[in-house]
Parts: sequence; structure tokens; C-alpha cells
Amino acid sequence: MAETTWVLTKRADQTFADEFLVTPERVGGPVKGYSIRKKRLHGGLADGVDVVTVDNGVLQFHVLPTRGMGIWKATVGGEPLGWQSPVCGPVHPCFVPLSDPSGLGWLDGFDEWLVRCGLESNGAPEFDEAGRLRYGLHGRIANKPAHHVEVRADGETGVITVVGIVDETRFHFFKLRMTTSIATRVGTTQLEIRDCVENLSDSPTDIQMLYHVNFGPPLLGPGAEVVAPVKNLVPRNGHSANGVADWARYAAPQAGAQEQVYFFELQADERHGTSVLLKNAQGTRGVSMQFDTRQLPCFTLWKNTISEADGYVTGLEPATNYPNPRSFESREGRTVRLQPRARCTFDLVVQAHASAEDVARAEQGVKALQKLEPTVHPIPQPHWCPDA
Repeated sequence: MAETTWVLTKRADQTFADEFLVTPERVGGPVKGYSIRKKRLHGGLADGVDVVTVDNGVLQFHVLPTRGMGIWKATVGGEPLGWQSPVCGPVHPCFVPLSDPSGLGWLDGFDEWLVRCGLESNGAPEFDEAGRLRYGLHGRIANKPAHHVEVRADGETGVITVVGIVDETRFHFFKLRMTTSIATRVGTTQLEIRDCVENLSDSPTDIQMLYHVNFGPPLLGPGAEVVAPVKNLVPRNGHSANGVADWARYAAPQAGAQEQVYFFELQADERHGTSVLLKNAQGTRGVSMQFDTRQLPCFTLWKNTISEADGYVTGLEPATNYPNPRSFESREGRTVRLQPRARCTFDLVVQAHASAEDVARAEQGVKALQKLEPTVHPIPQPHWCPDA
């Protein structure tokens, strides 16, 4: 039985499936125990948002074609992997004021487990000399709807894939296309994400990409810990520097707590692969992420240990750059140059670990990458931090 493909959205010929369901009986083959569903949400800020839900029998996740193919929520055996944002989402992009003069309008729609930041820019807001917004927080791709969506299922191998095509364009400025595939195999706890970004223009352009992968309770809590093969670590600002000795561990939620951010250069294996792990305080649950440091050479850790009502969360963020203002990152050479009609690829694997033994194996894998002693800088550094 070959892989079967269903097109859910195709702008070119106005194909659109409002409701959709695939089960093993429809696919054929020996693999059972999975489903793919699609529906459109109604009411409130989620009105008009399309959701594609994949259940592989162990892992369930919800892809949002309306929001740049981000992943809204995920669970493993019913245990949530994401976080509880104060924003009641998923929020339709029409309700996200990206051009808000503060540059922070992106936050009005922020509640996904995995959200992409880019493509023109992905960092902090930036303003011109007259104080006008030049680049908003975290860019625009997360609030661009896919114009082509399809799902694939293979009844022989158990591989399920959601594919989407999202354009980020501005007349006279840039013309970018992201083709993404999100794949899993029935009965596993792993997601494989591949994003291909293409410059459709006849002029060269520079891009940025950052994967903002967010975790809250129950995985995150007092005593939870990040394990990473650190080569260099730099606190983003003075407040982050105050907590650099405990960068890897998490405090209990505290009302009014100020976020802390750390920039990393990670060690990798001979194939340039690296891995990071977040584990709970007991070491019984965890999530690891694997990526190629040639594609995503920068890693950021965001710790936001504010009260749960206000969004107790941490972000593990592989990227092409650090989430500083775009002009600073460009001067430091941390953008990806795409020639006319050229493309680049980003790969990210996310693996949930549902037992102490599985967490321990993942931790051993990360620690095996630590060939050199880490350099932990006590204060922000030039070339890493704009205000250093």
C-alpha cells in the first residue's frame, strides 16, 4: 500500500475541506490506531482558525495552517507538552496587530507550543531614527496562513505527514516561500519538522529563522532542569546575569518575576548534530530537541517563571541567530543570505520521553556531546548582546 495524499487547501483551484477525517480503514495496510482530523474553529479570537489534529496512538498534536503551520498543543499519553498562555487562542491573525507602534503586537496571538519566528526578522522590536517601527517582535511568518495544505498517510510504514506552504511577501521588498512538513510515525513520541525556505525573487535577500518551542506545567516546575552541551553561554542582560549560576534550573512560579534569557553556542558531534533536553524535577518526564548546528547555529533559553496565571513558561529556541534587533544580528553576520531562486532547509526533531529510563538515555546522549569544558560568561558580551 503506497502513501496516500489528501489536499485540504489549494488556493490555486479553490480547493478547501472544511471538515476532514482519515482513519486506518480509509488508508489500508497493517498499521492501525491513528487518525487525522481537520476542522475550523468558531467563536471568539479563534473564529476562522483551521486545525489539523494528528493522533498517532501515543502522541497527539494540533497543527494550525491559519497561523503559519505552528503547532498549537501536543500531548503524550494525555500529558501536555505545551503551556497555558493567558492568551485564549489559537488567535486568528486578523486579531494580531503586528503593526502596533510598540512593536509588541505579536504577543496578542502567542499561545502555541511550537511557533516559528521569522522570516524577514525574528528578534526584538526595532525602530528607525524617527521612532517608527521597522521590525516587530518575532516577525510575521507565524501570522501568515498557508495557501496549500495536504496530509499524507502510509498504511505500511505508519508515517503521517502534514504539509503546508506559507508565503511571506511585501511588494518592492521580499518574496519568500516556506514549505513545511511535520511528520510522525504511529506509536512513537517523535516529531520531525523540515522547513524549506525559498527566495522567489530575482534579487538576493537575507532571512532569519527561530523555533520558539514552549513548555509549562506539568513538565516545567520547581527543580526542572535543562541539559545542554554548552560551549559558550552569555546572559542577555544584567538581570539574566544575576541568575547565571542557576541558568539550567527553574524556580517556582512567582508573581511579577522578570524573564531571564541566555544565549548559547552548543557543542555538536562530527556530523554537526546537537541535542538539548528539558526534564522535570523527578527526571521521569522530558522532551529533547535535535538539530544541525550548520542550519541552526544559535540557541536561546528563555525562562519566564512568572505566576501560572500570567504564563509560567520556558522557551527552548534553536535559530539562525539570537533574538536581538535585526540590524544588530545582520552586522554580526547572523542572517542567511539567499540568492535569487535559492533555498535553504531547516530540520528539527522533537522527542518526548515518558519514563525515567528514557529521560536518562536522552541525558546521556546530550552529555556525550560535551567534549570541552563550557565557558559561562558572567555578564553580557560584545557581539552577542546589543547593550554590552
